[in-house]
Amino acid sequence: GAVLALGLAGVVYALIEGPAHGWTGVVPGLGIVGIVALISFLVVEVRSQHPMVPLGIFRSRQFSGANAVTFVVYGALGAVTFLLVVHLQTDLGYSALGAGAALIPITIIMLAFSARMGALAQRIGPRLPMTIGPLVVGAGTALLARVDVGASYWTVVLPAVVVLATGLVVTVAPLTAAVLGAIDDHHAGVGSAINNAVSRIAGLLAVAVLPAAAGLAGAGGRLNLASGFGRAMVISGGLAALGGVLAWITIRTAAPVESVTRVPAVSCDAPGVREAPAA
Repeated sequence: GAVLALGLAGVVYALIEGPAHGWTGVVPGLGIVGIVALISFLVVEVRSQHPMVPLGIFRSRQFSGANAVTFVVYGALGAVTFLLVVHLQTDLGYSALGAGAALIPITIIMLAFSARMGALAQRIGPRLPMTIGPLVVGAGTALLARVDVGASYWTVVLPAVVVLATGLVVTVAPLTAAVLGAIDDHHAGVGSAINNAVSRIAGLLAVAVLPAAAGLAGAGGRLNLASGFGRAMVISGGLAALGGVLAWITIRTAAPVESVTRVPAVSCDAPGVREAPAA
């Protein structure tokens, strides 16, 4: 666990500080330390008789595919929610409370409809919803590219957020079923934990990498969203849509689950995605 934490810390620090302050000094060194630590973690897990992460479960194409979908969709979502809240405050004049509240419809829609989507996924299987859902998430994210100075919340921000939330409703419950359906009951707990960890790591890495990829990293590490926000949303939308392609290729069956237990929630203090452990 400590080796994994060190690896992630080193890589993420380098990805954040490198584009903002240049690849000099300790930044590249810490990045290398992080990469070595991550490789060491894999070596330790392979050799351990009681590994924290049993790597054998990734031999299942569906399990690996579901986690790949999780990575791209939740990476896109983490970047979008973070950048949107910052953009609303710095460029559109929203208060911190107002910017956070702008994303409340995501939580409301997820709470209202996720259980129903879970029931539907039991009947039709996860493949089709997990293909369509990320595409809808990508469309909602791309719509957020229209958010600019002077844009109305009711006609620009809210419709895009509703489309994005609809895509999440279609995606999340089948995703839970696909993960659980890909592994035996003995590994259900660790499989769910791995999937939750992937979603968190994805958001962390996306927030670190996307600003540089979209040209948003300004002087002194400050985000410059005035001209590059739309580009960042398009990139994020494409990343989310990739999840639909991956799902169509890799997802087949699912285990029965009674209800969806993972609802992305947004906080105005720390915008992003959080999940409760899957049942």
